[in-house]
Amino acid sequence: MRKLFSKKWIKYPFFSFLFLFAIIGFFMSGTYIAMKLKLTNDSGAIDQNDRYFQEIRDKYNQSFKIKSNNQEKENFDNLHRILILNKYAPQNAKYIMDAYLKGKNEVETRKMIFAVEMYLNKNRAYKNEVKNYLQNRYKLPRKQVKGSIFDWMNISEWQDFKIACAKDKKLIDSVAELTGVEARLIVSCLVGEQIRLFNSKREAYKKWIGPLKILTVESQFSLGVTGIKEQTAIDIEKNLHDPKSIYYLGDEYVHLLDFKTDNPINERVKRLVDYKNHYYSYMYAAIFLKQVKVQWEKAGFPIDDRPEILATLFNVGYPQSKPKRNPRVGGSTIKIYDKPHSFGAIAYEFYYSGELYDIFPFKEKRFDWNK
Repeated sequence: MRKLFSKKWIKYPFFSFLFLFAIIGFFMSGTYIAMKLKLTNDSGAIDQNDRYFQEIRDKYNQSFKIKSNNQEKENFDNLHRILILNKYAPQNAKYIMDAYLKGKNEVETRKMIFAVEMYLNKNRAYKNEVKNYLQNRYKLPRKQVKGSIFDWMNISEWQDFKIACAKDKKLIDSVAELTGVEARLIVSCLVGEQIRLFNSKREAYKKWIGPLKILTVESQFSLGVTGIKEQTAIDIEKNLHDPKSIYYLGDEYVHLLDFKTDNPINERVKRLVDYKNHYYSYMYAAIFLKQVKVQWEKAGFPIDDRPEILATLFNVGYPQSKPKRNPRVGGSTIKIYDKPHSFGAIAYEFYYSGELYDIFPFKEKRFDWNK
């Protein structure tokens, strides 16, 4: 045996193996004793926001339900709190708003807000803004408006108009593409012209607008669905071809209104009063808008951002288009159920109302020269 262990190739591996088992046995025995004496128990640590968590739990426990009369207040609070939060943590505010819009869960939305607020406890500006909001949110009585704040959009005729207008989307978009004039701006002028018939007592509405959901084509003093006067149409055409005109748009626009026959007088009227195709009504309107835009720009008074002024000028025509620093909104006075509205104001209210925004949205530029 001694001779056997005297050999190194047996001796060293044997004692190494024995030593390893001894260490493992010692470790396991120590672990067992420590567990018996509860020396391995982790006492843990209390989160610094534990009190905050408890307050949330107490206020929004599983049995919490929003009373029907408080639903509006909770919604009001959540939206305002998200807006405040957006100033300090915009990415988190966006996530919360996205979740709210999808789920409409007031309680979970509030908890999401609280979760972010834990990290803003030391942000004095944020806390003061929230405090100021909470102290003043319900001081003024809020009378809720039923329907749209723009009363003329609450009548049944407006719903009929929207259907009729949507039918012409492709035509309006094609004109917008060719002229570089925003489609929504063109529609703003269409609204101002068509709304004069928004009265169920009128024969025009009873005969075709209401039943057929189509736009009215004028054929007497004004022409087409946008109400272009014949002399205005002639002036629009002349300004397209005259490089010296203050309304001149450039060579690329010259042929937009070219005639196909040798009788421009007859052709002009026919294409404007076409009941089946309103393309030229929109084309003349768009070109006029761009021409007066150029006129005012050359005079040093740009009105690109004034749809109400552009619509007013469209309504009153070239003679009244006199560039100045402070143009006035107005135009024809239109009565809708005996309440007066100006043409320019109607166009402005529609433009910024959000109505029909899904098919006629804002563009980055109202006037684009890259056709």
